Amino acid sequence: MPLSRPCSECFDVHEDVKDLHHPVFTVKFRLNSVATLDSISSVGSVKLPQIKVLGTGGTIAAKGSTAFQTAGYHVDLTIEDLISSIPDLSQTCDLQFEQVCNLDSKEITNTELLQLRNKVQEAIYQYDGVVITHGTDSCEETSFFLDSTIDTLGKPVVICGSMRPSTSVSADGPSNLYQACVVASHKASWGRGILVTLNDKIGSGYYISKTDANSLDTFKSLGSGYLGNFVNGEVHYYFPPQRPTGLRYFQLPLGFAGPLSNVMIFYAHQGFTADIVKLAVANMNVHGIVIATMGSGSLPDASNAALGDLSAQKHLPIIYCKRSTDGMVPIGSMPKSNNSFLVAGGYLNPQKARILLQLCLHENMDIRLIRRVFSGVYGG
Repeated sequence: MPLSRPCSECFDVHEDVKDLHHPVFTVKFRLNSVATLDSISSVGSVKLPQIKVLGTGGTIAAKGSTAFQTAGYHVDLTIEDLISSIPDLSQTCDLQFEQVCNLDSKEITNTELLQLRNKVQEAIYQYDGVVITHGTDSCEETSFFLDSTIDTLGKPVVICGSMRPSTSVSADGPSNLYQACVVASHKASWGRGILVTLNDKIGSGYYISKTDANSLDTFKSLGSGYLGNFVNGEVHYYFPPQRPTGLRYFQLPLGFAGPLSNVMIFYAHQGFTADIVKLAVANMNVHGIVIATMGSGSLPDASNAALGDLSAQKHLPIIYCKRSTDGMVPIGSMPKSNNSFLVAGGYLNPQKARILLQLCLHENMDIRLIRRVFSGVYGG
């Protein structure tokens, strides 16, 4: 399939055309099953970036029963509904959109994740950038997976969502979607991999995590920091383009539909024992384990010993992560004996470590290669 490279004019619009409301721009809408702003022209034939928007559902596509309901709402809007509510998008980019699924992100499984990944990879060949609308609950998992499995050809892929439904008196979805389209259309966004925009912030999809169950200012990149921000319709980056340290690209075939290995997460606490892990391994066809440990890799001595025995007997990789929001699990925190299949998870949280281990197992890596991959995320 030939690669679609944007012309040099595509990225001069924001600098050369100071007034985007200039009458030389004409816009025609055609809203079909795959809708498109199909004709945007100007004197001199200045072209706007070609952007594909993929809808997956989430709070950004949800409705509540009152203007003040911010919990218990349901997904009800299509990506066409969302796009048509933001007419200024036509002055930023020439776009098409498609509904991939329409789910609360808690319902997303490997099936939907792989379907979305394939749609994004296809769109990369045809468009100058991609925008994805997504629920915030599992957005960090999707963004990490996409950053690890998609060759973006340098083009921006931007994920956005919202913390409040469309019917809320303070709905943040329209602004977040507008910002995501502007970010995806901006030439400074190239070479940065998967991006996540929410609440005027731009973060790396590899690093970013949801940190607050309710606040608009929920996505944060603790430790690594944000990449940039969005102010008064303008995109501002703090650093030149760079991919995350430790990022490994796993090349899945286009159209790959799975399955991926079954990796389970267990949360440590006072009185935690390995009995629940043994039960899962015995009954649930588990291929790998992630433990959300206390502190910087801390588990009771008895649990360390039991996990060491279990992993060695089953050749089962077990990743030690941290349950805290920030910080890391270094090699020095790992058990000093019976640790042949135990791996330090570095700065990754449990949900991202799970995805990384799934991808390692998909490539049939042995424990030596799995350790090498995770050594890239010991702190950058």
